[in-house]
Amino acid sequence: MLASCVMAPAVLGGCGFIPMAGPASIDVHAQNTATLPFAVVKLDSNVVQALAEYEPTGLPGVFTDARPPAQIKFGIGDIISVTIFEASSGGLYIPPEAGVRPGNFVNLPDQSVDNDGNISVPYAGTIRAAGRTNVQIQQDILERIKNRAIDPQVVVTASQQRSSLVSVFGEVRTPVRFPMPASGAQDRITDAITRAGGISAAGWETWVVMERNGKRVTVPFANLVYWPATNIYVQPGDRIYLYREPMKFLAFGATGTQGEFNFDAWRINLAQAVAKAGGLLDVQADPGSIFLYRREPRRVAEQLGVDCSRFAGDFVPIVFSANFQDPAGYFLGTKVDVRPFDVLYVANAPQVDITKVLAFINNSVVTADNGVNLVNDFYVARANSRLH
Repeated sequence: MLASCVMAPAVLGGCGFIPMAGPASIDVHAQNTATLPFAVVKLDSNVVQALAEYEPTGLPGVFTDARPPAQIKFGIGDIISVTIFEASSGGLYIPPEAGVRPGNFVNLPDQSVDNDGNISVPYAGTIRAAGRTNVQIQQDILERIKNRAIDPQVVVTASQQRSSLVSVFGEVRTPVRFPMPASGAQDRITDAITRAGGISAAGWETWVVMERNGKRVTVPFANLVYWPATNIYVQPGDRIYLYREPMKFLAFGATGTQGEFNFDAWRINLAQAVAKAGGLLDVQADPGSIFLYRREPRRVAEQLGVDCSRFAGDFVPIVFSANFQDPAGYFLGTKVDVRPFDVLYVANAPQVDITKVLAFINNSVVTADNGVNLVNDFYVARANSRLH
């Protein structure tokens, strides 16, 4: 009777006085918790497909305009060069004696865009430069002098770019700050990193932080290589910071080894993660109760069929349940990517917990029997002492 009373809670839902490495599988499937609610999703082909379609922390999702800048605009501090051509000498800028020179043009001294965003051109006055392209500035100057110069033409170029700069620093060989090309081919993120001499650490443990207009997003470096859509064009003012942090996951429960494990690759799947953790303990693990803990965006959770009405916030705690007792479970395990800082938990087989309960009962009975024998021996000894 005592054994039945003790074994029942241990088998049905975990026993507080029995040592365990984590929750019983029945508690996970029943979503028994008094703290943070979570959802359980059984791993099948539909779930695998839904997860494969979602790429977390993608740059295009934050910086929606992935096109290169159409034209570079000048900013305060940029050094501008202005060249003015006239059809013949004797005009506004070209004196009569200049006719013997090849070409009728004059190069004005380079000047910086002042704090008000302007430059000054003789006979044209103050010209707005900040926030405008070279073509716009050329047209403005031309409009001011066309009735005074002889068939004038104007060319405006950037002598030094100080506002349209891109910074690349961190775990690169040569940190650099370079101006955006004024025309022609534009740089993508990997091109900008190449300008800095390339990454100085292994690709799978390098992370890229992109900061633009007050927004910031972080992706693994490998994303830029394997997903071209992530390798977006850089824009003036972008800051690209690279840092080194090995991607890791955590393993607990009935695995060969518990603890924190490096990916040592840019991505690993669930089956590889189980193998890295030493596989399943043959005398302890329940191969039908392999759980992967992570938070998924609400929209992904909804695609997985989770009722999100009881969850607050943008992310939903989800436990993915895999069954390696099913021969097909290993195929599914190779199709699910483990993400950094996911938690892998393998529950004990039910009979293991029953064995623990029985061992506890046996120890309790032996202890009680030893106590009874001790008391009997005491009274026997006391009786014998009185007789003598």
